[in-house]
Amino acid sequence: MLTRLTERVVAVPKLVLGLAVVLLALCGLYGLGAADKMLAGGYEDPGAESSQARDILDQQFNRGGPSLVVKIDGPAGVDISTDPKAKQLGESIIADLSKTGYVQDPILNVWANPGLAGELLSTDRTSTQILAGLEGGDEKAPGRATDLADQLTGTVDGFRVQVGGQALMYGQVNKQTSKDLAKAEAIAIPISFLLLIMVFGGLVAASLPIAVGIAAIVGTLGLLRVVASFADVSIFALNLTTAMGLALAIDYTLLIVTRYREEVERTVKNGRLDRRAAIIRTMDTAGRTVFFSGIVVGLSLASLAIFPMYFLRSFAYAGVGVVIVAVAAALILTPALLMVLGDRVDALDVRAWIRKKRGLPAPVPGPVESTGWYRASMWVLKRAVPVAIVVPAVLLLLGAPFLGIKFGFPDDRVLPANASAHSVQQEIREQYGQDSGGTSTAIVSGTISDDALTQYATALSNVENVGTVSTPVGVFADGKPVAPGNPADRHGDIALLTVSSSVEPLGNDGQAQVHALRDVPVPTGATVQLTGLAALNVDVVNSLYKYLPWVLGVIAILTYVLLFLFTGSVVLPLKALVMNVLSLSATFGAMVWIFQDGHLGGLGTTSTGYLVATMPILMFCIAFGLSMDYEVFLLGRIREEWSKSDRTHAANDHAVAVGLARTGRVVTAAALLMSIVFLGIAASEVSFMRMFGVGLAIAVLMDASFIRMLLVPAFMRLMGVGNWWAPTPLRKLHDRIGFKEE
Repeated sequence: MLTRLTERVVAVPKLVLGLAVVLLALCGLYGLGAADKMLAGGYEDPGAESSQARDILDQQFNRGGPSLVVKIDGPAGVDISTDPKAKQLGESIIADLSKTGYVQDPILNVWANPGLAGELLSTDRTSTQILAGLEGGDEKAPGRATDLADQLTGTVDGFRVQVGGQALMYGQVNKQTSKDLAKAEAIAIPISFLLLIMVFGGLVAASLPIAVGIAAIVGTLGLLRVVASFADVSIFALNLTTAMGLALAIDYTLLIVTRYREEVERTVKNGRLDRRAAIIRTMDTAGRTVFFSGIVVGLSLASLAIFPMYFLRSFAYAGVGVVIVAVAAALILTPALLMVLGDRVDALDVRAWIRKKRGLPAPVPGPVESTGWYRASMWVLKRAVPVAIVVPAVLLLLGAPFLGIKFGFPDDRVLPANASAHSVQQEIREQYGQDSGGTSTAIVSGTISDDALTQYATALSNVENVGTVSTPVGVFADGKPVAPGNPADRHGDIALLTVSSSVEPLGNDGQAQVHALRDVPVPTGATVQLTGLAALNVDVVNSLYKYLPWVLGVIAILTYVLLFLFTGSVVLPLKALVMNVLSLSATFGAMVWIFQDGHLGGLGTTSTGYLVATMPILMFCIAFGLSMDYEVFLLGRIREEWSKSDRTHAANDHAVAVGLARTGRVVTAAALLMSIVFLGIAASEVSFMRMFGVGLAIAVLMDASFIRMLLVPAFMRLMGVGNWWAPTPLRKLHDRIGFKEE
């Protein structure tokens, strides 16, 4: 298939490139609006209790939308709840909110709801909050919150007005993500180009991977716009897919161009130079590896579709798409460019210019056995036992912090400290006895009496760290009625009970309180569903644990089967899975140590004592796929040498050493290039994206060094010819349907 495709491409390379330019221009124009179609939420499970309760709030009561917090701070010594100027300002703000048509009722404030003073007033009574929800969900609420923040923020008669809340947080995350994307590309592309010059020597050759990478980015933007038109797509998919598009395209083109140079060198040694034949041979070997690698990476990302959260599902859609774009760009554009450029692919050779200036002779290519990579490989092979003991021990030690990992829901602290959504909520944490973000809502459905509802609310108010429980029949605190209720909190057979809290909703105490609230006996004949930030946090973690075994199982099985089809061995796929787990455990240990526990200052982020629950899973699927990317690069060359050998123990060692020597430079350069791309993401001001970039950069570098250069050759030396073993029936199956690169 690849041979026929390459033959057609090299037959009309200029036409192929011309059509590609037109297609990419259309994709670029269409993809410019991709970010406007994307959303900042999607962390919760729509089938969880908390999500279903929120849907009832929205459909039956027009409440429960993303929160808006207007915080008013008065001068020192002023009781803001009784000050006439403060009241006048507050009522003016409430009137402005009501006029919008998208701010949900009720708009909670201390003047109309004195029973909620514990939640709405600061401990020194100089500050108050006005709380409301916004219609429009993840799609429209962030933009509306941003507009309101621009309108309301300022100082009036000595009172400072600030805006925060979940809706504004999502809006600021959207805006920050767009800025971070441009910053990441501005970092990654020029640095990658400089590194490619070091790898290839020539400016023209170094430009090829960058050109293909940019093509992959442009194609990805168009693809994301298409995906976002029929499915909810997280705004963060923009960062990932453009980074992945650039990184994979550079990796694949690097592999292809390096192999192409080998094939050209081989044809020259044979007394002829047939570039067309060299390109076809390159695509029949390295091209096949790229194609197979794309399948492995794509399937790892596709497994994210098993999760119900659209944050993760969107990465499955977009991730598979970007792999397709990157592979297509590498397999079609690269041979066309090589054919058009011809000898000019080696033009503008910087290293040749430096040698000429210094009067140095040109290097004379020697046998692979004379290279430093081959000697390094033999050094590892001769010390296979100590390497196989020491390196896993080091990786397990580095991964030890992972045993203390804690998961949580993203809140305002994912933003930098100077973002208003973060700074406002931080002031609330410090100044208020009760955190409005910790408020939970119990949806009581069923025909029950007022007495039964009173008893249930009384029991809820006795739960540890609960402030007040507001119901249609009264407001309760510490088991006693303290204020009249709001009849609007009842709609037919559904009653709303609002539970305020004094604990951090996303901390351990918040999770414990949710379990305690759910353990309170439910009135006879009624059902209760609890929602709120704390309940969403508990439910999203439970949902991830529920689906995670299926995702890991699918990834493991598919990867094992694919590597068997690639190698014909039942041993090598198992070895690859174990190696990846070792590498990733060390990576996640570092993430816990830095970003959860706050060492190294959290690399400039706010440590919350937990990691955003969806990110380690997303990182695992991506890092696992990329690790297999390098595994395929390496095993492809090792198997190529093994297939030509006499199948002895010595032949196995030679194949491993030659495979490492042939791919060591490529894998190392590819890992450096990919890590640069991910470190561009690490420049993000959104904390979990910074963790994402740092984590993937570490994972890639660790895999290319500890795993590919040390553990793989050590274990392959210890297994000897057993590396290539498979039961006879499976061997026959592989002979019929196996994926071969020979």
